[in-house]
Amino acid sequence: MHEELSGSEQIEMSVVQQRLLTVADDVGHILIRGAFSSNIKERRDCSTAVFGATGNLVAQADHMPIHIGSLLWGVRALLNRYGSDGFEDGEAFVMNDPYLAGGTHLPDISIITPVFIDRKNCFFVGNIAHHADVGGPTPGSVSGNSPTIFHEGIRIPPIRIARKGHVDHDVINLITQNTRNPIEGALDLQNQIGANERGCVLLNEVVQDHGLQNIQRAETSIIKYTKRRIQNEVNKLPNGEFTATRFLDDDGRASEPVTLKVKAIIDGVHLTFDFTGSGNQAGGAVNLSNSSLEATVAYAVKSLLAPDVPGNSGLFESINTILPEKSIVNPISPAAVAARAVTSNRLAGAIFDAIGQALPKEKRMGSSNDSTSLIVLAGFNPETRESFVYPESIGGGAGARFLADGMDAVHVHTVNSTNLPIEVLELEYPLRCNEYSLVVDSGGPGRTRGGLGIAREICAVDVECSLTIRSDGHLFAAPGTDGGKSGSTTKIFHKCKNKNSTELRSKSTLTLKPGESVRVETLGGGGLGPPEQRNSKSVKQDLADGKITAEAAKIHYSI
Repeated sequence: MHEELSGSEQIEMSVVQQRLLTVADDVGHILIRGAFSSNIKERRDCSTAVFGATGNLVAQADHMPIHIGSLLWGVRALLNRYGSDGFEDGEAFVMNDPYLAGGTHLPDISIITPVFIDRKNCFFVGNIAHHADVGGPTPGSVSGNSPTIFHEGIRIPPIRIARKGHVDHDVINLITQNTRNPIEGALDLQNQIGANERGCVLLNEVVQDHGLQNIQRAETSIIKYTKRRIQNEVNKLPNGEFTATRFLDDDGRASEPVTLKVKAIIDGVHLTFDFTGSGNQAGGAVNLSNSSLEATVAYAVKSLLAPDVPGNSGLFESINTILPEKSIVNPISPAAVAARAVTSNRLAGAIFDAIGQALPKEKRMGSSNDSTSLIVLAGFNPETRESFVYPESIGGGAGARFLADGMDAVHVHTVNSTNLPIEVLELEYPLRCNEYSLVVDSGGPGRTRGGLGIAREICAVDVECSLTIRSDGHLFAAPGTDGGKSGSTTKIFHKCKNKNSTELRSKSTLTLKPGESVRVETLGGGGLGPPEQRNSKSVKQDLADGKITAEAAKIHYSI
């Protein structure tokens, strides 16, 4: 794996890498199993990772790609704030601020714990979890039209939340009493602290088995290996400049579309992404924080060039970026960032489009549902006599592949959470799911078809709820590739008790009265190849499965 290592050292590096990854995985399992909120325990909107003493990312679990940038930047913020010798055994730190602590947006709260071996800080273990609410004027703290970060909830710089092995409940109270779910928030924070404590124990066991010096040598080798793998894959691509442009529906406040432009510059082993030409800093909350930008680029490169390579700092070291100042991809404080996932996913789509031009045809794919539609329903639950906040991002169709149709009803790119099961939704909230299905005809036609989007309709049963929508892709569909056609666009409707419905904007807030519902229909993936080349058996199977209508089969496939 690394030519400077002997055979035994290569084996040791592989074993250590897997052991460290197992630690990150185990912390993630504990975090999910011990969570109180459904957003973490059911939707798994969380991530975990292990870092070296100098802040290098060594191992990350397979959770949410966008979170890893935040954890990496959080460790950097800790080291900048306290220095490498500024930690004590038994401490843990909490943070969420995009400008002060490298966060993605305020609902994503990180807990980072120094790990001591023989009274010396040798590692950090970190986890991050999306809390359903962190305050601010809009329930859920993810409104797309927030004008500044001061409208998005409580801002937490890196601060101690545990000392000498004891949780600081005053800090937890200060944080959670600024939210709409203080009990839920407090329990989830304590669970995050406890998950990291288990990680500390596991890392000590790894050191006992392999020795600290051997592990630190393996850390360096693992990162170098990842960097070299990426560079080798880049070197296989043709030199040149490959440009792609995608658009957001709006910036959250103004109605004009926002440009996301990327130029991939390939020169031997060097890969640079130039985002010059992307839109100015947004007036709303779709700005992409620095850590989110870095995570988006690293995710896209890993996915396209070396999906099996270990996820660590070597990914980030192998890539260069050019970022226009005070732009949507490089905002300055106090720009709002609550809806950053919308931009992250659409930007990932642009990077896929750009690099795809340099890939062989068999490795290309149609564009996916890179818009991340999210709804938040909030109100007072008469059964629990407490306020509730229900957030859920809803997937859609993936892009068609060279030899297969796109997957139906999935999250893509940097957002990788699961759906909230209907049983949990109706048990924990005064809500009812009226429909959960695929959107017929939403996949882009092609030789291989784009995946289908999701239809999900949620009803406020006997309560009045506030509804926040943070979405995109209502104007711009997922494009097809190599002659394939675009999929559908997203549509969201407010449905009254009398069955009348009104289509809503991609970023909006309103009130649902008892008996009213919100219906979300997410976009499908783009097709690949000319539709007339599609196998007639596949078309007939789609008809039998109810994925396309007879009218669509006639228009697109002449069947």
